[in-house]
Amino acid sequence: MHRRLLLVLTLAALAAVPALASDEGALRNRIHAGRAHERALAGAAGHLARLERATSREVALLSRRVAAAQAALDTAVARQQATAVRLSAARARVARLRIRLGEVRARLAQVLVARYENGAPDLVTVVLNADGFPQLLETVDFIRRVQHADARILDEVRVARVDAARERRELAVLERRQRLIAVAVRRRRDALAGIEAGLRARQAALAQAHAARLAALQRTRAGRRRAQHELNRLLAARRRAAMSGGPGGPWAIPWPVVQCESGGQDLPPNSATASGYYQITDDTWRGLGGSTRHAFQASKAEQDRLAARLWNGGAGASNWVCAVLVGIV
Repeated sequence: MHRRLLLVLTLAALAAVPALASDEGALRNRIHAGRAHERALAGAAGHLARLERATSREVALLSRRVAAAQAALDTAVARQQATAVRLSAARARVARLRIRLGEVRARLAQVLVARYENGAPDLVTVVLNADGFPQLLETVDFIRRVQHADARILDEVRVARVDAARERRELAVLERRQRLIAVAVRRRRDALAGIEAGLRARQAALAQAHAARLAALQRTRAGRRRAQHELNRLLAARRRAAMSGGPGGPWAIPWPVVQCESGGQDLPPNSATASGYYQITDDTWRGLGGSTRHAFQASKAEQDRLAARLWNGGAGASNWVCAVLVGIV
């Protein structure tokens, strides 16, 4: 009879806690899943942060290279422009020398024509018309200097024209070479700038992904903390309920366990030799120093004292099957 009563009391105790146990299980599952998700998100965020830092270093390196390439391009363009200015000046000089050569040739032609038309003075005429020997020497020297001056000017203009033309050719070659250098430097600058732009885009994408992982981590952590808070509240309520006194108390162990084990009755031994208010087996009762053969034969005070020793503040809760059934262990 007492066994059927024990079964009824056990089922009644279990009926009082299914929702509580279900809620606790769901909360623990949420907390466990939340922690696992937090670890995954934290790992992903850390990995993205490392990639972001590495990309930042690459961007800084590429920025310095782009700046150096731009400086080289500026130098090449400046040299090309300076050479172009010199080439333009050389072309203008050649043009001026051509004009001057034409003018000198025209003037020399005029002198030759005038001498041909007037006839060149012979030595006798110069001597007869000279007013003394000094004047004679001066006239002859003047004629020679005029002839030499005409020839010298013509030679100088021709040489200058040749030099200017050579300089123009050299400058044209130099200008073409510098233009090719500028084009090559510009291509390198553009290629580096393109790589830098790609790295900056990757850096922005990594930063966005990193921020998204951190936001998700914060949400997951907040949800896990809410679940932990709810679980703590639930466990605190359970502890309060477990320590509440039942009829016939006070009890040395939580009333829900007593209710599940014996229903608060001093029961005789069952097939496992468990008896008394706390359903302590004969072997355990003797090990605790019980004064009687069976636990139910002792006073409630002795059963309370030995049960409290066995419970040991909850450390020995596993000695009662019902501690598991009511969710205390």
